[in-house]
Amino acid sequence: MDIFLIIISILLISIVLLQSGKAESASNVISGGNDSLFANRKERGGELFITRLTALLGLVFMVICLVIGF
Repeated sequence: MDIFLIIISILLISIVLLQSGKAESASNVISGGNDSLFANRKERGGELFITRLTALLGLVFMVICLVIGF
């Protein structure tokens, strides 16, 4: 079970690093350029798959941690 937890955590870290940032430029957020910050942006294709895979891996990680804890 511990090895499975390590594999899931490595996959989760790599998938999170593959995601694109929601705010493309941090300088716009700091300087007040909020025109594109709250834009209605839908995820499609690969972005949607990566977002759902991240949620699934996070859920599996949490369940495994709870099982190991008890």
